[in-house]
Amino acid sequence: MFTRTVRPAVALARAAQQQQQQQGMATLRELEQRLKSVRNIEKITKSMKVVASTKLTRAEKAMREAKKYGAANNELFKHVPVEEAEPKEPKILYLAVSSDGGLCGGIHSSISRAIKREVASSPGRLAIIGDKPKAQLSRSLAKDIGISFSGVGKDVPTFGEASAIADEIMKKGGEWDEIRIVSNAYISALSYEAHTTAVISAQALREAAGFQQYEMEEDVSKDLAEFALANAIYTALVEGHAAEISARRTAMENASNNALDMIGSLQLQYNRGRQAVITNELIDIITGASAL
Repeated sequence: MFTRTVRPAVALARAAQQQQQQQGMATLRELEQRLKSVRNIEKITKSMKVVASTKLTRAEKAMREAKKYGAANNELFKHVPVEEAEPKEPKILYLAVSSDGGLCGGIHSSISRAIKREVASSPGRLAIIGDKPKAQLSRSLAKDIGISFSGVGKDVPTFGEASAIADEIMKKGGEWDEIRIVSNAYISALSYEAHTTAVISAQALREAAGFQQYEMEEDVSKDLAEFALANAIYTALVEGHAAEISARRTAMENASNNALDMIGSLQLQYNRGRQAVITNELIDIITGASAL
């Protein structure tokens, strides 16, 4: 009678233990899959960090060379201030300089925020380099976007690319008195910030008192304005490219560190779950041996 009474309870206990073991094994399989996935992600982000570190050396070298021309450009416009007898509101064209690439932190958001601040204080038309800032600015300033460019910044930008962009702006950018180029300034390998460079039109250059002091047989203001625009765009592209590579390296380093932390946490959970399954199996074996 005692054996017949106890047998159903033992069967139920064993069934409950088997169900717990199955659930434990399912959880262990899920943890194992997550561990494998996170390890793969860590390998990818680590490789991308190495690639970005290699590219950063080239980008910094190109930036140092380009900034020499940019400094000469700024010196020119600093000595030819526009002085109008009747001050009027200038027609402004904002040029947002970024790229199409992702996985580089807030490099594109920095440009978008700066453009929104500039437009809020002095309204104007927009020209955009890069699909990422275009997607961000299209949400609030779609009606102001006149021309956009993509496919720029995959490698170190060249003066030929900047000249082509300047030519398209001259042809299709509409009427403007001043172009304000908003790009990321490379401060160090760990920091960057958006800054604005102004380039005036050929008409505004001809009207500048400093420019009129020079005696010239023929008007060169148009060629000078086009070259200055291409030069400023080139400087902004190269410096922005260096800032983007630096930001991508930092982002990939942070992602790798986060993946390593997650791997440690998941490995601890996996070890605890595996230990619990083994303990349950040992209890089952010992209980069966005691019953025999």
